[in-house]
Amino acid sequence: MPRGLRIERENGVYHIINRGNYRQDLFINEGAHLSFENCLFEACEKSEWVLEGFCVMTNHFHLVVRTPKGNLISGMRWLQSTFANRYHRFRKIHGKLFQGRYKSLIVEEDSYLGALLHYVHLNPVRASMVSVDQLKSYRWSSYWYLHNKRKRPAFMDCTGALKAAGGLADTPKGREQYLNYLKWLLADDTAQKAMAFDKMCRGWAIGAKKFKKALLEELEDAKKEDEATDSSAAVDRYYGEGLREANELRWAKLL
Repeated sequence: MPRGLRIERENGVYHIINRGNYRQDLFINEGAHLSFENCLFEACEKSEWVLEGFCVMTNHFHLVVRTPKGNLISGMRWLQSTFANRYHRFRKIHGKLFQGRYKSLIVEEDSYLGALLHYVHLNPVRASMVSVDQLKSYRWSSYWYLHNKRKRPAFMDCTGALKAAGGLADTPKGREQYLNYLKWLLADDTAQKAMAFDKMCRGWAIGAKKFKKALLEELEDAKKEDEATDSSAAVDRYYGEGLREANELRWAKLL
């Protein structure tokens, strides 16, 4: 049976993306945005996730989630199914809401988490929804919560972006310095390339080759344990969008 690649690990950090079915607009008004945000916050509480960052656009969302209990799959299943049920019930419609399985890329925390948070925070600007100076007014993003400290829920820690921008403090001055940092980053294509902005939504992992090889070794060890009790667990390749690199790394190790 074709096998995809879902990596669950305790304290793993993930970039999660999904879109409306056929790229339809889901978050068309404040009520839809708020409903999704409420579901997201409930999922974080239920699953004991740490929400490092997020941004909800018109037809898709970006989440940056840490899973202390290694429960990404069950948490995302609850989040998407609960939101879909509430959406359908409120609008009295039926049918598929999201385009398919959400995409999750596991993140190498030390080297790439900060860059990912910058990428997520700049989404509304790159989509020409707001200017960088208006970014603080974009309500459906962890950047808004960064500037509204008293409204942050206990499970949200959006200070990783400040740390990655030069160890900035979570103070009015530090947050203003971060805005200036984002202005510089937005105008510097070379810096964006160095931070791998073009790879933040591609593949299966965000990190260096050494990090990815270590992840695949973990999966291989787990697979061997499965094969010891279930011969059908054997697999010669991973199936799914963006997994060519994972297969090539795995096959190179086997050779």
